[in-house]
Amino acid sequence: MAPSICAPPPIAGGSDRRLSRSAIDATGTEPLGEPRLKDRLYKENIALKEEIDQASMFEEIVGSSEPLRRVLAHVARVARTDSTVLITGETGTGKELVARAIHKRSSRSGRAFIRVNCGAIPQSLIGSELFGHEKGAFTGATQRRLGRFELADGGTIFLDEVGELPLETQIALLRVLQEREFERVGGTKPLNVDIRVLAATNRDLQGAVNAKRFRQDLYYRLNVFPIQMPSLRERIDDIPLLVEYLTARCAQKARKKIQGIQKRTLDLLQSYRWPGNVRELQNVIERAMILCDAEILSVDESWLNTAAPSESQPPVRLAASIQDQERVMIESALASCRGRVSGALGAAARLGIPRSTLESKIRALEIDKHCFKSNGQVDGWRARSALPRT
Repeated sequence: MAPSICAPPPIAGGSDRRLSRSAIDATGTEPLGEPRLKDRLYKENIALKEEIDQASMFEEIVGSSEPLRRVLAHVARVARTDSTVLITGETGTGKELVARAIHKRSSRSGRAFIRVNCGAIPQSLIGSELFGHEKGAFTGATQRRLGRFELADGGTIFLDEVGELPLETQIALLRVLQEREFERVGGTKPLNVDIRVLAATNRDLQGAVNAKRFRQDLYYRLNVFPIQMPSLRERIDDIPLLVEYLTARCAQKARKKIQGIQKRTLDLLQSYRWPGNVRELQNVIERAMILCDAEILSVDESWLNTAAPSESQPPVRLAASIQDQERVMIESALASCRGRVSGALGAAARLGIPRSTLESKIRALEIDKHCFKSNGQVDGWRARSALPRT
């Protein structure tokens, strides 16, 4: 039987506990002229409204392939804990679905699940969005506003695209992970929170750490329990199940009766590499459903060929290619000038660049200019210059 994880139920007791529009501002600001509500009820109902707005995004995790089984086994184990989880993988692999599955199976499942897309919020506003702000903290802050961490108190916060956070916000997030406390923008009083943090990214965070774009200490704090989402091309055996599930869902939405799927279509879908993963497959099925007038669903092959990546051409490395060209030109000039760099007859004049610039490039490319002083070229230079460096 194929394992599946269903969408989590509504939080905070369902719609019967929703506050009226007059009591809660959808932006999370505290209402003016109203008696102050109990903090927990206030936060949970704001979170509930956000959950209702996101309900159309819920899907099941469908499949029985070995890569997916490993992910679900990790979900089952880590969900029972309060450990921080870092979910990595390509775009469209279902990282948010796994985060919701972890929350649903945790002891916090009855409390708020707050999702924050860190890449969609302007850097100037991300601090206020995450941690809230006090009245008068900046121009336009006419009243106090609760941040996402405060709204998630007692529940789970999911930081999607966490690799997009600016460095100054990373410092504040590190403090929350270490001490479970933060301050609102413009505030001086530390606020304690009881939350579980889940994060996701399609970026290479370790590479970002090496490039000084992501804090190393924050990376280690987030990477307590890593889960790597497999791409759809690693789950070829799951495609028939996914197609069946997505077809049934789209047919119900479009009010169409679909009896089956063409075998040629299934073979085509299983042979495609799916750079957009499950999200791209979902879009293809939805497009086919819109255009389908029969009871058998089919997909036009041209829809996939236009997006399919070419496997015959290796990826172009621009930086390496430019370096290779510079090396060939500099070694050719040094060979013609018998290793001489400066002067009217030197390699710098031949290349049309200052002597200091050429000397700098020679050092950077580790070219031995002295090798060109004897015969005008070194043994094997022509053959070496014709080959790309690796």
